[in-house]
Amino acid sequence: MLPPEQAKPELEESPEEPRKRSFLAELPGLLLTALIIAVLIKTFLIQPFWIPSESMLPTIEVNDRVMVNKLAFDLGEPERGDVVVFRDPREADIEESIPEAVVRSVLEAVGVRTRGRDDLIKRVIGLPDEVVEIQDNRILIDGVPISEPYLPDLLMADEGPFEVGPEQVFVMGDNRNASFDSRRFGPVPFDDLVGQAFLTIWPISNIGGL
Repeated sequence: MLPPEQAKPELEESPEEPRKRSFLAELPGLLLTALIIAVLIKTFLIQPFWIPSESMLPTIEVNDRVMVNKLAFDLGEPERGDVVVFRDPREADIEESIPEAVVRSVLEAVGVRTRGRDDLIKRVIGLPDEVVEIQDNRILIDGVPISEPYLPDLLMADEGPFEVGPEQVFVMGDNRNASFDSRRFGPVPFDDLVGQAFLTIWPISNIGGL
């Protein structure tokens, strides 16, 4: 046996350097992760919505995109003046395959289409258990006129009275003469409210709170 001073030193094993993956190899995983996060945020928190109609002019213009807080009415109740997104009462639920659902979720995440049913956007005018009436170009709530500084100059036909039930809201578009709203389909149940629109995000020239 060799004396200690003559023994061969053991070779230290150097740990293998981790192989670096190219960015292109990681890109599909990153995109999938980003998509999953976007879909989860869209489903439970906030979602962009594309506005195709003139019913909310001049507050929201045609082709604007707005952000909608989907937790707003889980944490509280709608208030008069809120701009809300809700399910179109004229449209039935649409059955779709898994691929169709995936495509829809991707398009919803970027705000170019809505959910399985078309959604509408209007302003809350009447609250639960109130009576809404239109007289002399003014909105009356339980016989008392309300202030609507967001309205353009327009003429409204006398209509009503409309009774709002418990856990319902009466909604109208700001462009009253070109809006299909609660004057035609009645009050909207709380359960059909998708969320509260709080910000216009596109185009850049229209960015601002609602």
